[in-house]
Amino acid sequence: MSKTWRPATQLVHGGTLRSQYGETSEAIYLTQGFVYDSAEAAEARFKGETEGYIYARYGSPTNDMFEKRMCAMEGAEEARATASGMAAVAAAILCQVKAGDHIVAARALFGSCRWVVETLAPKYGIECTLVDGRYLENWEKAIRPNTKVFFLESPTNPTLEVVDIAGVAKLANQIGAKVVVDNVFATPIFQKPLELGAHIVVYSATKHIDGQGRSLGGVILSDTEWVNEHLQDYYRHTGPAMSPFTAWTLLKGLETLPLRVKQQSENAGKIADFLAEQKQVAKVIYPGRKDHPQADIVAKQMKGGSTLVAIELKGGKEAAFALQNALEIVKISNNLGDAKSLITHPATTTHKNLTDEARAELGISPGTVRLSAGIEDTDDLIEDFAQALSKIKA
Repeated sequence: MSKTWRPATQLVHGGTLRSQYGETSEAIYLTQGFVYDSAEAAEARFKGETEGYIYARYGSPTNDMFEKRMCAMEGAEEARATASGMAAVAAAILCQVKAGDHIVAARALFGSCRWVVETLAPKYGIECTLVDGRYLENWEKAIRPNTKVFFLESPTNPTLEVVDIAGVAKLANQIGAKVVVDNVFATPIFQKPLELGAHIVVYSATKHIDGQGRSLGGVILSDTEWVNEHLQDYYRHTGPAMSPFTAWTLLKGLETLPLRVKQQSENAGKIADFLAEQKQVAKVIYPGRKDHPQADIVAKQMKGGSTLVAIELKGGKEAAFALQNALEIVKISNNLGDAKSLITHPATTTHKNLTDEARAELGISPGTVRLSAGIEDTDDLIEDFAQALSKIKA
């Protein structure tokens, strides 16, 4: 594989392994185990003296292709595919901490991510501090002698706050901690956390990587040393492995990722501009707009906006529900990154388990809705929002 290939080419050809039959599309190896030529060969494989596959929970040719293609795109040395995005998040964090260690995490997280660091980790004696991740001084103040991991999303779910990844990485390097970045909202098309100094990147491949509502999946990317030292045994023995069929589906998704993300982000930007002028709308947050609160950081670390738009309606929950129910093209769903435009009300779905105070801290009001723009015609989407807003009192 050529290292000079550009992203769109890497996502079509990267990591491809062909069998003796020379298939065009990647093969799906639906097998649990692998056969050895001799008992001696099996022994050598288990000792690591020879290369090859041992068991599908450890890896398979189809999974290997997906992992290598993601590495080529992300600029990582190693990757491990997981059964879901949350399996990736949990493994990336928990594989490198133990009782007595300390995690610093941005408070603006997807609900399940926040549960892992705020509720699950403390059950095993791992301390956690949540900070307003927009300001580097908050990360610095939270550091303790036992701090081992910094965890963040950027942009965040659902209010699209942006964290200075390079700044956080600099702080982490000073104390020997690792930075884990959930890069789902930016996608690998628009942001490369490893290039910014992060140590580990995670994705819910369920979102843009699949992009068509078919499969659950996740992936963890880092350098070979970290994977071998921390992730490998955790991955093998706890079993979050992705199925080969899912890996094959995601390989197909990667082929069209740049095309979809480009159209989705263009749609998101134009819809954001339209909504910002509507009397029923109190606020629009979109990383591609000049009025984004961290526009300077967006310009520094992102190559594009996002496929997501955060919208706050003046009429609170009643207006938010009315908008969702009146939309015809845009469907109500808590998923994102799909080819279809989707909308959800975070306060009653993805972030319903947070207290009212916690949601307010994150900027999630009763009138907040999160739009995931699809690949439909831009004018049709804007017209859909126009007709839906016309049914809401200003």
